[in-house]
Amino acid sequence: MDTEEGVVVVGAGVAGLTAAVLLAESGWRVRVVAEEVPGRTSLAAGAMWGPYLVEPKDKVDRWSRHSLEVFRELAGDPATGVRLVGGIEASRHAEAPPEWATALPGFRPCEGEELPVGFRSGYRFTVPLIDMPVYLGYLLRRLRAAGGRVERRRVGSLGEVGAASVIVNCAGLGARELVPDAGLRPVRGQHVVVANPGLTDFFSEDTGLSPDLLCIYPQGQTVVLGGTAVDGEGSLAPDAKAAAAIVERCAAVEPRLAGSRVLEHRVGARPTRDAVRVEAERLPSGRLVVHNYGHGGAGVTLSWGCAARIRELAIRPDNESHACSWW
Repeated sequence: MDTEEGVVVVGAGVAGLTAAVLLAESGWRVRVVAEEVPGRTSLAAGAMWGPYLVEPKDKVDRWSRHSLEVFRELAGDPATGVRLVGGIEASRHAEAPPEWATALPGFRPCEGEELPVGFRSGYRFTVPLIDMPVYLGYLLRRLRAAGGRVERRRVGSLGEVGAASVIVNCAGLGARELVPDAGLRPVRGQHVVVANPGLTDFFSEDTGLSPDLLCIYPQGQTVVLGGTAVDGEGSLAPDAKAAAAIVERCAAVEPRLAGSRVLEHRVGARPTRDAVRVEAERLPSGRLVVHNYGHGGAGVTLSWGCAARIRELAIRPDNESHACSWW
């Protein structure tokens, strides 16, 4: 590549910032261009490591495992906002555990008395839990320490990014118009942040394809309660009715949450696609574009694995016709 022109990463959500950090620390000249820094949807994430609303399974499994290794290392530094937290994922049906959970530390089936009323099965394990505002701030600091730059502005087309040998498209839902890609759609997610009444373990319900989720993620002095997954809805305005239902669902599982002081509402639009797109493409101008979007509800979970694949495609553009073939 032309080291003078370098790389432009479009988008400053967790996908864009992670890719920018990895490229900058690998010696590339990196500039991030985004209207929102950090991206609003990433700020709204819960976020617990675990594949959710995303395909294809074989590649997602590999990218997820790579990210898991990185998050385990980051959990050793409190400044990252990443912690290893124990807790339970449960179901109101006699469900088998998710395959990704069985290899996590401390995995075991729950005893009946460990489960809330109405739940028939559950599994305990330890998993990375990420405080997203803290974590995204950490990524920004790490990017700047590696010489990366951030430019706040809206990009209407890939031709507007300025000088660059390589463009990395991490525009999230914005890629629908930027590429364009009509196969990309929003799945609205909402969380409620409340004061922590003393919780230390997470709780998550396997709700299948329901738009009404249930998750309880303690983050020190606060707890992130979730959530929703409304397919096709992209509004970022808080929904008071949905927020009240979230708190009610969570308090039914953990009574200490009843009456907790609400501190914040977080809303995002998960950029969802039939399959995550991580591949290289040549523009008519000859510039190389590496696409990285469509992560659905697993942007955090896939972030480091996808970033490693982006680095490979940027270094070896001859691989572009074999995009996603091994990572």
